[in-house]
Amino acid sequence: MLHGSGEEEIAFSYTMETGNFAGKKIKKKHPFEGIIPNMTRRYRETESALVREDLARYRNTQPCTSCEGTRLKREARNVRIGEGLQEGGQARTISQISHATLSEAQSYFESLKMTGAKAEIASKVIKEIASRLKFLNDVGLSYLSLARSAETLSGGESQRIRLASQIGSGLTGVMYVLDEPSIGLHQRDNDRLIGTLKHLRNLGNSVIVVEHDEDMIRAADYVVDIGPGAGIHGGRIIAQGTAAQVEASSESLTGQFMSGARKIEIPKQRNQWLPVQHAEPVALNAKAKGNAFSKAKPAPKPEEKFQQLRVVNASGNNLKNVTAIFPVGLMTCVTGVSGSGKSTLVNDTLHKAVARSLYRSHDEPAAHEEIEGIEHFDKVINVDQSPIGRTPRSNPATYTGLFTPIRELLAEVPVARERGYGAGRFSFNVAGGRCEACQGDGVVKVEMHFLPDVYVPCDVCLGKRYNRETLEVLYKGKNIAQMLGMTVSEAYEFFSAVPTIARKLQTLLDVGLSYIRLGQSATTLSGGEAQRVKLALELSKRDTGRTLYILDEPTTGLHFADIELLLKVLHQLRDAGNTIVIIEHNLDVIKTDRLADRHGPPRGGSGGGASGGRGHAGASGGE
Repeated sequence: MLHGSGEEEIAFSYTMETGNFAGKKIKKKHPFEGIIPNMTRRYRETESALVREDLARYRNTQPCTSCEGTRLKREARNVRIGEGLQEGGQARTISQISHATLSEAQSYFESLKMTGAKAEIASKVIKEIASRLKFLNDVGLSYLSLARSAETLSGGESQRIRLASQIGSGLTGVMYVLDEPSIGLHQRDNDRLIGTLKHLRNLGNSVIVVEHDEDMIRAADYVVDIGPGAGIHGGRIIAQGTAAQVEASSESLTGQFMSGARKIEIPKQRNQWLPVQHAEPVALNAKAKGNAFSKAKPAPKPEEKFQQLRVVNASGNNLKNVTAIFPVGLMTCVTGVSGSGKSTLVNDTLHKAVARSLYRSHDEPAAHEEIEGIEHFDKVINVDQSPIGRTPRSNPATYTGLFTPIRELLAEVPVARERGYGAGRFSFNVAGGRCEACQGDGVVKVEMHFLPDVYVPCDVCLGKRYNRETLEVLYKGKNIAQMLGMTVSEAYEFFSAVPTIARKLQTLLDVGLSYIRLGQSATTLSGGEAQRVKLALELSKRDTGRTLYILDEPTTGLHFADIELLLKVLHQLRDAGNTIVIIEHNLDVIKTDRLADRHGPPRGGSGGGASGGRGHAGASGGE
């Protein structure tokens, strides 16, 4: 069944489903291809991304049993550099060096001793290798290994690797532009990154950084603050000069947070950990009370008196048999330096295990013993910063479900009813009301072969997506294209009399997206905006209060004011009874949670993967 019958022919009976011979049975004898060869062939031959994505669910990556993941044949694996094969010697194979952390690799090459002709040949090479490893460590990547696959790196890690390569080039007179280089960095690593950027500046280069991190802003020689708001509410330079000058500006929102005039407050009262609901004891009769065989139930341990989600002995990647507790009904931050195992614990272990239990997901969780407390949840949602769509058709209106009631509203307009237009007439995804020249995209894709594709406005509908007849249907003086062109705040006022639409728009306002347009292409939204659109969708749903929300660095790319809005939304979800687990380095987020779980000590293979402390963000055990 799995691998086929080879050359052996098997008799098959087929029933014709169409045509003149429908219902007729035909018998044929031929070899059976097999399930695995069939899926392999379809994956290799198909041109459909959807088919390939569906078949990929049945694939899994495992280390090669022959080379054990080193990618080298036996002869190459036995070539070593350094002296001393015995324990404590310096002899290492290339796979041993490439699988060590960058900090361990740097220490190895800095201490590597060679004798005779080998020392003369290798001295300059070893010095250059140690120098490049130092650059990588200086930008906060000491927990990575040289063998780490590029596709597993985060955006911030990839950016810092490119930064380290530029430092090694030693160029001068270059202008470097960096976008949020502090992504995924713990507070203690910021100083090293800032020192690296200053080193680039001292070489005679210009360094321009797009950044929200306060430490980075204060370390800058010159600051340009753009605002006052986002989208159509921004676009002006509010303040510029030194960090002190920006801080002194009363118009600058950034300056207000830096000076302390505005700040994210610590909650005056924190939510309490929910106790376990025990069944009422059944009254025993006199005979039962005197039964010598009856035993009293042991009293629950202190940590068992509260509702909790418990990961037992997680050992994926560099986790060292970690047992972590996440309180049910509260917001918990998982903190720690970069590479200490936070993502492995939360994303690879907790999320995948709960999703497999609730949804029968195919993703295999990282190694662990068991997950306790899943019965407290009926849904798990990972709210990440991935795009809400990859084509111009996707937009906030379609993603949040706003588009359907808007189309139904237009279908009830007298002109639409006279012409027999249904709600489908106002969809740009099906033929009928859309512009057929661009097939409802509003733009036409121009393939540039060796360059990225370019999108230009459609010259027939001029970017409106609909044909002339559809645009003649008006509601309160506006057609469907004009409605999609409105910002969320404008649409909220326009549709205030339509409760179904106004309620969904209110959630977008709550997450601070008043400036985006309803029909704005999903490809133009930043990661932070896409994440807040997803949160708005969750807020608009009528949940049961038994949802587990998982967020990984939700403050990436967010201003202080945006973080304030994000926390209000997260607290709103928590107050509804849901459980929120956040991987975060931002101290403003950490100080507002109910329980902080710190991972450490340092990182990666050099001590990370252990739980370093737990408690209130203001307590000694927390962070």
